[in-house]
Amino acid sequence: MLRLLNLYLRVFANIQSNIWILSIAMFINRSGSMVLLFTSLYLTKELHFTIAEAGVALSFYGVGSVLGAYTGGWLTDRKNFFDIMIFSLISSGLILLLLLIAETPFQISFVIFLYAFTADIFRPANSKAIAVYSTPSNRTRSVSLVRLAVNLGFSIGPAAGGFVALYLGYKWLFVIDSCTSFAAAIMLFLYLPRTNNAPKSTESDMLINNNRSAYRDKKYLFFIFLVALYGISFFQLFASVPQYFNKECHYHEGTIGLLLALNGLLVVIIEMPFIAFLEKKQKIFPFIISGTLCIPFALGMFVLGNGLMVFSILYTVIITFSEIFAMPFMMNYALSRPGKERQGQYSALYSISFGLANIVAPLLGLGIASKYGFNTMFCFFIILSFFTAIGFMVLGKIDNRK
Repeated sequence: MLRLLNLYLRVFANIQSNIWILSIAMFINRSGSMVLLFTSLYLTKELHFTIAEAGVALSFYGVGSVLGAYTGGWLTDRKNFFDIMIFSLISSGLILLLLLIAETPFQISFVIFLYAFTADIFRPANSKAIAVYSTPSNRTRSVSLVRLAVNLGFSIGPAAGGFVALYLGYKWLFVIDSCTSFAAAIMLFLYLPRTNNAPKSTESDMLINNNRSAYRDKKYLFFIFLVALYGISFFQLFASVPQYFNKECHYHEGTIGLLLALNGLLVVIIEMPFIAFLEKKQKIFPFIISGTLCIPFALGMFVLGNGLMVFSILYTVIITFSEIFAMPFMMNYALSRPGKERQGQYSALYSISFGLANIVAPLLGLGIASKYGFNTMFCFFIILSFFTAIGFMVLGKIDNRK
């Protein structure tokens, strides 16, 4: 235990205090992260939507996410990221409360769209905050510390959310999530300095320090396309897997919440020391490729498992390693590529890639599952993940030639 404690102390060394404040706020916010995970079940069990209708409604989260990320990137290049983060947390918390009264498919879809739009304005501003408050030498660890906080909250949120939905009702999820958004905004307002200037860094510290438009950076656009494909497969964790657990495995909400919480808990335990070791490596694409290739093996557990709990646990463990390998290095690539004048654009495109994935993931996943069954859906995403990994291999070779 002492050896493990010393390892964590070394990993966290030299990370700026503002990154810690940002991480604590993210932990508070994500501790209430129950809505996206249980909205699919809320729509089918409480409002009696079909699986396909729930998929369409959830796709509006992705539409709002894309537009919110684009707007957030535009604002981040022009306004103070601190103000944008505060606005996003407060407005998304208020809009979330509208789900207490929304009932029709149009109302639900519209509120989900507004919620995602205001919530994802936060992402480019948050990315710039990490870039501003970190240095090139500890940026990957700073990203991982924020992700650790997010996943620690995520390990609490689903576990608590499953039992809240089971014993208090789904609508309490919206109230709790809204309150944690307000609490995170208060935390940032009280303790985070309102600055907008990044520390000086030498040209050698940056992967590429350029001021060209992100929308003309062909290599980066190809990267964004591949990240979106990765997200479509990965986000089945939230889009279709809870429905599979409920309808095929017959797990109740408490069990589903605990399985999803296991994902966050494993990230908390494993990612930081793992990233501290991998951060010393110069090439990042082998790790992104490894993370992408974990998805087919994870989904294969469902194809083989026939609803058995041990295979559901194995899926959760393997999909967690996919996240640990891929996402910190994807984000590091996105943060390290631009000069500070284009940070908002590059961060916005990175967020948009996941927003597009959030549009397609429920439409495609639940659409295939409702028409052809869950096993066919899993096989489809297994194939898609292999093609995505090949794309990252090609991009990695192009990147090595620069």
